[in-house]
Amino acid sequence: MSDTPAYQVLARKYRPATFKDLIGQDPMVRTLKNAFAADRIAQAFILTGIRGTGKTTTARIVAKGLNCVGPDGTGGPTTDPCGQCGPCRAIAEGRHVDVLEYDAASNTQVDKMREILESIPYRPSEARYKILIFDEVHMLSAGSFNALLKTLEEPPPHVKFIFATTEIRKVPVTVLSRCQRFDLRRIEPEVMIAHLRRLATAEGAQVADDALALITRAAEGSVRDAVSLLDQAISHGAGETTADQVRAMLGLADRGRVLDLFDLIMRGDAAGALAELSAQYADGAEPAMVLRDLAEVTHWVSVIKITPEAAEDATVGPDERLRGQAMAAGLPMRVLTRMWQMLLKALEEVAEAPNTMMAAEMAVIRLTHVADLPDPEKLMRDMVDGRLAPTGAPATPAPGPGNGPQAQTARPAPRAGGGAGAALAAPAQHPQTQSLAVRYPDFEAVVALIRAQRDMKLLLEVETCLRLARYAPGRIEFQPTVDAPPDLAARLSQRLMGWTGQRWGVSVVGTGGAATIDEARNIERTEAEAEARHHPLVQAVLAAFPGARIGDIRTLETREAEAAVVALPEVEDEWDPFEDE
Repeated sequence: MSDTPAYQVLARKYRPATFKDLIGQDPMVRTLKNAFAADRIAQAFILTGIRGTGKTTTARIVAKGLNCVGPDGTGGPTTDPCGQCGPCRAIAEGRHVDVLEYDAASNTQVDKMREILESIPYRPSEARYKILIFDEVHMLSAGSFNALLKTLEEPPPHVKFIFATTEIRKVPVTVLSRCQRFDLRRIEPEVMIAHLRRLATAEGAQVADDALALITRAAEGSVRDAVSLLDQAISHGAGETTADQVRAMLGLADRGRVLDLFDLIMRGDAAGALAELSAQYADGAEPAMVLRDLAEVTHWVSVIKITPEAAEDATVGPDERLRGQAMAAGLPMRVLTRMWQMLLKALEEVAEAPNTMMAAEMAVIRLTHVADLPDPEKLMRDMVDGRLAPTGAPATPAPGPGNGPQAQTARPAPRAGGGAGAALAAPAQHPQTQSLAVRYPDFEAVVALIRAQRDMKLLLEVETCLRLARYAPGRIEFQPTVDAPPDLAARLSQRLMGWTGQRWGVSVVGTGGAATIDEARNIERTEAEAEARHHPLVQAVLAAFPGARIGDIRTLETREAEAAVVALPEVEDEWDPFEDE
């Protein structure tokens, strides 16, 4: 049987034994020292904070300080326990009979709490105080909390309670009001890096500064997490640990490459962004971690944009700091906030997707396509000024001979259905009307707008129930058919105003309306079919096949237009594999 002592992990080996060893909690340490010095020690303490910030460690240090007797056995309560006397050694080893440490999650029943409280009236066997430490106290049941209240408010002089929790909101206010509360803070990056460097030196390990920065960032302010990761990194590096080794150990992407990916997305380069994401995935980075890093960069750049001092972060290298400052100066806040919202949604999708890489790629594609979207305010301003037409509407033509606003206004508007007098003269127009005249010179442009907006119900009613009497940009007069809806004029005016941002006057008249668009189409088809029936070839086909009918009529112009739509674009200098070099 070997006498070699078992290996002790660094988190336990270097666990603070005194308040001097406790890092990053100066306000709490100062308060406790003053309370001990003034003999104002409360009967109950509650310690709260995230994991690994020293709650249980602080509870044990307080227990040692309350029961320490000094090396000579004559000492009293102190914030600097000697660590040499019997009570200090027994508490440090977890074997003191008067310092009882309970896991609240395992002792949540009220019967167990009553059993604990029954031993409280008895004086401590060896120590000065009987200390009851409840870890994760928020896990106690409501009955256990209620059973504890009376004793907690008026405990015997020889009893002290110390509670630790990560969920302070789950502790009843009746318990909080009976305790002295201490909030343990996250450890600052500079303090954490210095602490990890001391531990690495004590272990004789060579760990690069950028590797310590990666560990600190991954620990998120938790000392225990940081020390555990350092322990793993020392083993991973086998004596000398680099940032690349830590990054591979944590499954992280290179921070510089994350910034490269962020830059590609912001420039709208979808192909480049996908290639960079695939390269990082091939190098071992998890897709979810890459998206999380992108969200972290988005937050960091946004904070730098508001408070430039945030760039001075100990966990960020000088090159990354300069790139972050440049991004903050060049990216508007609306783009960063939109990026943040989309990344949060993408992280949820990646967590639920059966293939995380596919979900990450789709998220990157979406991010690149919205990165260069214009400002909605600018879009509306351009539409009002006539520089940009709504979806499906004709865009503003470039000024030129016969193509200016005056030419558009003077040119008579074609009729829908061919009725006479379908245009109104407008010698002098308001600028708003001139803008409508440029974008909607005739009623056919209005019909195209309705079709582009995919309002099929309104489009059908306009084509079958509206007999156009007069048209001018911003003004429509029509004679309804017998089966026309009574609110057609009001709905048409409301829709056009919503789509164009300008007022349209739509009114109903009793007479003077031309044929509807549908009637005009039927008339044209009837005339075209009659003309086709007089063609010798068509007459021969109808004679050869009795009962045959004409299904559709297509002109040469129609066939050419259809062919142009489906034709492949012409490629210049197309490579021919059989061409001789």
